[in-house]
Amino acid sequence: MKIILSIVLLSFQLSFSQSIQIPSYYQVDEILSKELYNIILELDLDKNFDVGEDGIEKISLAVIDLSGDQPKLGGVNYDNFIYPASVYKMYVAAEILNQVSQGKYSLYEPYVAKEPNVVDRSKQIDNDPRPLLKDGDTVNVNYLLDLMITRSDNSAANCLIDIAQRRNIDSLLHTYGWYGSEVTRKFLKRKFEDPGYENIRGTETCALHAADFMYKIYSNKLVNNWVSLQMKTLLGRQLDKSKLSTGLPNTAMFYHKTGWFAYWTNDVGIIDDGEVKYIIACFIPLKEELALPKFKVLSEKVYALIKSRIK
Repeated sequence: MKIILSIVLLSFQLSFSQSIQIPSYYQVDEILSKELYNIILELDLDKNFDVGEDGIEKISLAVIDLSGDQPKLGGVNYDNFIYPASVYKMYVAAEILNQVSQGKYSLYEPYVAKEPNVVDRSKQIDNDPRPLLKDGDTVNVNYLLDLMITRSDNSAANCLIDIAQRRNIDSLLHTYGWYGSEVTRKFLKRKFEDPGYENIRGTETCALHAADFMYKIYSNKLVNNWVSLQMKTLLGRQLDKSKLSTGLPNTAMFYHKTGWFAYWTNDVGIIDDGEVKYIIACFIPLKEELALPKFKVLSEKVYALIKSRIK
């Protein structure tokens, strides 16, 4: 067990020694970054945020303009690693679908939910009719995936992390160079964590990795066409419409994953509104009640900005 733990810890240390590389298929657009920075300034988001015992944090924002022949990347602190809250459930879903694609099991493989994974005592989305998972419930992988992404169910996420295994999720992320975005934790108290993970660092990601993940889905290159389309289907059924969705026109389709916890409020996804197409990954180190009004204005302004760039 000590050898296994040492390997796990070493892999995370190596991950953080890697510098972030911007993929060559993006055109880094300094003008886009400047315009996004001006929006962040208007919203008073260009500052250090006090996140309690976790210290000082900054916003992490990336936008990929998909309206031209080459995707154009801009943002503010998009290489800043930050706590993603439930956004990192999308990484778990990708590896589950990868394993299904490889034939390791099917979407309809039965699974029995067990303690301590069953943690939710209330629904993230109140009007969702599906009941909370209970100890001993038999469901299938597909049901867990849908719960985890559309309702952001923590119990479902814990079960799926066990099925996928964290080392496999991280291996998939490393395939695309997303070092530092490893899935380290389940959604439960540390005292219930698996051996080797009780004292591990918290999960982090950055806007660049999250946006690039969405670009892989958009271009059907996340693992393969089937995995990408399955991810898009799940993300398109997102039930949380309280963040970036509030600033989008009713005509826009938004494939996304949200997350919030304590001082962090996040939303990451693909916007498709005909000619207006872009990806946005926004991680704001601010409590949800304070962040939501800013998300609305940010979303409105980014949409208008991308629309104005269409030739």
